[in-house]
Amino acid sequence: MATIHKFIAQRFPDLRFKLAQARMDETTEHYIQKTLFISALLSIAVTIVIFSFTKSPGALLLLPIIYIAAFFYLFHYTDAQLAKIQRSVSKEIVFAGRFLIIELESGVPMYDAFNNIARNYEYVGKYFAEINRRVDLGTPMEEAINEAVQLAPSNDLRRIYWQILNSLKTGSEVSSALGSVIDMIVREQEIAVKEYGRKLNPMAMFYMMIAIIVPSLGTIMLLVLATFIGITMDLLLFGLIVSASIIVQIFFLVTIKSQRPPVEL
Repeated sequence: MATIHKFIAQRFPDLRFKLAQARMDETTEHYIQKTLFISALLSIAVTIVIFSFTKSPGALLLLPIIYIAAFFYLFHYTDAQLAKIQRSVSKEIVFAGRFLIIELESGVPMYDAFNNIARNYEYVGKYFAEINRRVDLGTPMEEAINEAVQLAPSNDLRRIYWQILNSLKTGSEVSSALGSVIDMIVREQEIAVKEYGRKLNPMAMFYMMIAIIVPSLGTIMLLVLATFIGITMDLLLFGLIVSASIIVQIFFLVTIKSQRPPVEL
């Protein structure tokens, strides 16, 4: 089993970096071992459920397929966690950046400004608090920020770190350079909102067609066809139609929500 863990870890060398970015305090081997174990339990449970309904020995052949599918689904949990963190950081990054500029222009030391961000911003603040914790342990501020750059889960947050670090190394004004980065992030977020608006109209039209018009007209046509052919429409068939319609609507709602840019302007 240990050989399998090492083989998978070698095939995905960036997993260790993703675990660090997602602040998941576990080794690559332990994460892979946990994923393999949970996938085995899930695949066995699903196979038992399928077998109990079908009573067919052929359901056991689905076990390896379900196991592989469950493993790859659970294996990419780090990507989903990173995406969630990035969306949370993007909602606060502009306000936190402007808050930092005001603090620095008011003469507040950078260490205290980072502490104030940590107290006022739930998601962005904890990454600035990590820098101060490194400083408290004896790490110089520049080195602590450099380490934060490498593990920053968001590109916007990484750009702010880079600007602060470059200003500290060159001795230039941090607040003015930071302001240009914040303005660039704001422009990118405005572009993302406009693109989302352009995507929303065709998505809404497609939703109306698939989730509303097709089920209603399809049900009416099915009733008319059943009347001519003499097929009895039972409650199970209507239940399947309603269930399929609900699943399609949930799918569209999740898709629309996932396309929404994480912006608070």
